[in-house]
Formats: sequence, C-alpha cells, structure tokens
Amino acid sequence: MKTKGLILILICFLLLTITACASTQQSKLEKSREKDPTYQYNLGLFYLNGNNVDEAIKYLNKSISLNPRNHLAWNALGLAYSMKADFSNSIKAFQKALEINPQFTEAHNNLGTIYFELKEYDKAEAEYRRAISDPNYNSKELPYYNLARLYFIQERYEDAFENIQKSIQVRNRFALAHNLRGLILEKLGDNDEAENSFAQAVKIVPDDPTFLFNLARTQFNNGKYNLAKENFENLLPKLTSQEDRAEVRNYLDQIKKLIKD
Repeated sequence: MKTKGLILILICFLLLTITACASTQQSKLEKSREKDPTYQYNLGLFYLNGNNVDEAIKYLNKSISLNPRNHLAWNALGLAYSMKADFSNSIKAFQKALEINPQFTEAHNNLGTIYFELKEYDKAEAEYRRAISDPNYNSKELPYYNLARLYFIQERYEDAFENIQKSIQVRNRFALAHNLRGLILEKLGDNDEAENSFAQAVKIVPDDPTFLFNLARTQFNNGKYNLAKENFENLLPKLTSQEDRAEVRNYLDQIKKLIKD
C-alpha cells in the first residue's frame, strides 16, 4: 500500500511538472510571437480577410514596428485603411510600400483605386498605366479593368471597351470584367452582345444578384420576355433590399402584361 501511495505521489508530481513545463513553453511561444513580425503580419491578414479591420490595423502596425521594411505589410495596411475609407492613410501606406520596393506593382493598382474613389482621375489613370507597363506584373486584368471602369464613368466608351477587352484577354473568367463589358456595350448600342456578356458573368458567378439582374434587364429590353421572367423570378429570393425587390416585381408585372397582350 505504501508503495502504491508513493507511486501515486510520483505520478502526480510528474503531471504537475509536465503541466508547469507546458505552461512555460506556451509562455515562451507567446513572447516569441509578440516579437515575430511575420506572425503579427499573418495575424493582421487573418483579421483583414475576416473584415475585422480595426484588429487588422492593430496587428499590421505591430508587424511594421518590428520590421519597417516589409512592403507587404505596408500594402496590407493600405488595404485596411481603404476599407475604413481612410484614404489619406491608405495612400501613405501604399506609397511607403513602393518606396521600400519600387517593383511591387500591385501597390500602383491599389493607389489608382484610391485616387479613383477620390475622383482624382488623372492620378488614377497614371497609376493604372504604371501597373500595366510592368512586364513582370501577372495580374494585368485588374488595371485594365480599372481603366475601363474609369473611362466608363467619363463616358469614354470606346476607350473603356478597348481596355475591358484586354482585361478579359488576360483572364477570361473574370466575371466583373464581363459584367462591365455588358454595360459598355449597352452604351455603344450593341444590346445583343451586351446580353451575351451578362450571361457570361452569370455563368462564372451564378449567385451574384447584380449580374443576374443585368442579364434579366437586358433580356427584357431585347424583347426576350420569357427568359427575362425566368431570371427575374430566380433573382427575387436573392434580394434583401425592399427597393430592389420592388424594382424586380415591377419588371415582372410589365412582362405579365406584355405576354398577355
């Protein structure tokens, strides 16, 4: 009995020792992470991807304080500030990323988007063109798309069409580009091809209500009432805004009268 009691005591002591060691190791790990800029950067990205922008900014700033030369952290910080519509700090962060790494072309595209939001269109165009001019930049569909979007709101529809075509050539399954192509073609008076573009966008991303609405609306305008009716009916359950639902119901009411007549 005494032997068994001693064994139990030794086992308990061993468990306590293991627990204490584990706690010590965990404490060391946490302290190590506190001083690890990569860990803090990844934590910032985690919160950024989860749309927890304030936490993202907190950890990205912590990463930068530990390693001020990490251009990726500065770029991510610029994105985080842009999500808060803090465009002044966003611009500073993207410019800092480019100061550290002038070859980091993604920051030019991001800067262009901020200038676009600020309606500083000449600056936006210049940044998009810098991104396009980089032969090593592998995401040129983005600045081409952004240029097309810029020209579209300026009613430069031929220029917009030229750039959206290039965007789709770079990345054919770019749903946003097909949708914008449809909007541009409507302005150019080619409703049949606009319908094809919207249909392509829906094919790539079937659940996007904007793409489906544009397709159904264009089919209605093209006199394809049965197709428009089917797509509007499919769209209705996806809408949460009462205003949007009322607009779709209005189209359905018009189709009902047109088909009856």
